[in-house]
Amino acid sequence: METLPFIDTLVARAELCRDVIRSAGELVLKGFYGETTRSYSMKGPQDFLTETDSASEAHIRDLLSTHFPDDSFFGEEGGGDIAQRVWVVDPVDGTANFARGIPHFCISIAYVENGRTEIGAIYNPALNELYFARRGEGATRNGLPIKVAQTERFDAASIEMGWSTRVPNTTYLDVVKNLLDMGTNVRRAGSGALALAYVADGRSDGYIELHMNSWDCLAGLLLVSEAGGDVCPFLDIGSLEGGGPVLAAAAGLAQGVSKASNIPLTTVQDRQLATTA
Repeated sequence: METLPFIDTLVARAELCRDVIRSAGELVLKGFYGETTRSYSMKGPQDFLTETDSASEAHIRDLLSTHFPDDSFFGEEGGGDIAQRVWVVDPVDGTANFARGIPHFCISIAYVENGRTEIGAIYNPALNELYFARRGEGATRNGLPIKVAQTERFDAASIEMGWSTRVPNTTYLDVVKNLLDMGTNVRRAGSGALALAYVADGRSDGYIELHMNSWDCLAGLLLVSEAGGDVCPFLDIGSLEGGGPVLAAAAGLAQGVSKASNIPLTTVQDRQLATTA
């Protein structure tokens, strides 16, 4: 069988990603409204697991491997391998919300090739909102273009911040104080992936998490970047396997948010090089 050119295989993967994330959304939504919604176990402190998480990941893994058997897969629940071409998947982000009947959760899928995120998708099936981006082609919600907010004043800004038990509480509190001293509203809604999508969509002005796993953030960081926002160089300051700090913000606020959180931003030169490479 003849190998397709690079761009054609990306088109095929993008189409598949849309189909897979929507079908996984049907499965997740059925679980949300079903008998297992309130049945969960704990993987660690504030780290919830439901039957739907595992079922969604298996569903996504099976479909992706059927169409692209040579691609590797790295998921939150089952782990996997990381090769030159890898799908990075969170089958349900916001599981604590999901388990308590709060319709603020999503599925996150990113496709990474040669260490660079090429495709990102985040889907909230409860609201039927699909966020999608391909590198260099902009970001969309349900097929319509989206852009980050134009906010430039911190006393008019809302920044969401995620928590992780891998970082001391005092460190988080220092960052929150820095943001509050700048006049910013700080909030937390319980889904880091969806928080990043909301930054891309202008619903929020920024998102910070001092340690985040790759399956939670890669799709969202691509969305924000493609929607005109500024993001941290996650794969330089963190890793696919071990995670790292995350920052994404509207361009008018990004430098201040970076200073408040001590998380670096990708430089303009780096972004230009990434776009032309």
